[in-house]
Amino acid sequence: MKYRQLGNSGLQVSEISLGGWLTLGGHVDELLSVRLIEHAFYCGVNLFDMADVYSEGQSEVILGKALKNLPRDQVVVATKVMGRMHDGPFGAGLSKKHILQACDASLKRLGTHYIDLYQFHTPDKQVPLEESLEALDILVRQEKVLYVGCSNFSPAEIQEGLDISNRCHYPRFISNQPCYNMLERDAEREFFPLCRKSGIGNIVYSPLAHGVLTGKYKKGQRPPSKSRSDKPGGQFMSRYLTEENLEKVDKAHKIADELETSLAKLSLAWVLRKEEVSSAIIGATSIEQLDENLQASELSVDRDTMDKLEAIFS
Repeated sequence: MKYRQLGNSGLQVSEISLGGWLTLGGHVDELLSVRLIEHAFYCGVNLFDMADVYSEGQSEVILGKALKNLPRDQVVVATKVMGRMHDGPFGAGLSKKHILQACDASLKRLGTHYIDLYQFHTPDKQVPLEESLEALDILVRQEKVLYVGCSNFSPAEIQEGLDISNRCHYPRFISNQPCYNMLERDAEREFFPLCRKSGIGNIVYSPLAHGVLTGKYKKGQRPPSKSRSDKPGGQFMSRYLTEENLEKVDKAHKIADELETSLAKLSLAWVLRKEEVSSAIIGATSIEQLDENLQASELSVDRDTMDKLEAIFS
């Protein structure tokens, strides 16, 4: 496993990170979820990305169980705040009250005294961003949080956050979480220039387009049984399952076959070609799937192959 600096911070994160959305503590049972985290760690993964709303808190609980068997000082625990965790006016959002309460709840579920990277999951249009950043400042001063970041913010919202942090001397975002893969490349135009200029690293999600870039979905064929399309969250992949996209995927699959590698590994290597990408978040439901995807960190792809992929997906 190779490691990259997260923005201009001193935090070094694995090129491939393991996320808990839908899988860990969700449709993957507890025993296997813990095994996946531990196995990933011993394969070199040090960044584990959760959110309090993932599986109603169970993803954080699962990571907490795994942390008991791992050296905490070698793990980068990342989680997020914003989503609804309980009823009432303070059960969601980025108000100071909810953030402070949600952080304590996440710490309890994780069974740790601090969170390495605490991220706003999405913007909150009802709360001034300055108030939300003040809450992060309090958490950093209390030593409950080391670094802060954002997810699903627009470039303008990221810049606003940076401006407030600079003016008020609050902690600055060191990370951003955009969607990025061969089929969805808006991040190259919308986020990478700003993040490069501002010293922010990108922890990208859906690098395999919810499994479409593994090659398992074929044009004119029904999705395989027990595929992600039949599981919770399958609706998120529907935008990728167009005939045009599946034709592109088929062409990329042939390139992967010529290289005697998997399309999943090639797709991850393509994402990691960008220096603005600090880490790519993958999900896993089996040790075998995890092992295959982690090998992308060691896959060397020549310029000619990258040019062929660019011609397909430009």
